[in-house]
Amino acid sequence: MGQNNMMNKNALIGIATLIVVLIISYGFACSVESKANYKLKDGYVPNAKTAIKIAVAVWTPIYGKENIEKQKPYRAILRNGIWHVTGTLHYALGGVAEAEISKDDGRIIRIIHGK
Repeated sequence: MGQNNMMNKNALIGIATLIVVLIISYGFACSVESKANYKLKDGYVPNAKTAIKIAVAVWTPIYGKENIEKQKPYRAILRNGIWHVTGTLHYALGGVAEAEISKDDGRIIRIIHGK
């Protein structure tokens, strides 16, 4: 019976240690996460120039550098916290690249190209 009690005591100590480690790990993870979420006052995409740079960076590998360059100048309009970025149509036929980008977090909401 003495050996059984010793094994139970060791098991309880092991479980208690594991719980303490998990609690400490959780606390550390929460503090790291909160420090990593720096929020800019004007959002990550504060102006049209930044929105256009992001849109061009996303469009280029999809539609090709030459195609995107032909659509200059680009235009960005902010509506309800979303930047709507478009190229310029220089021909009667065809379409332009379009992007919707969140002002707050820079998330790409939509990328399309008209036909």
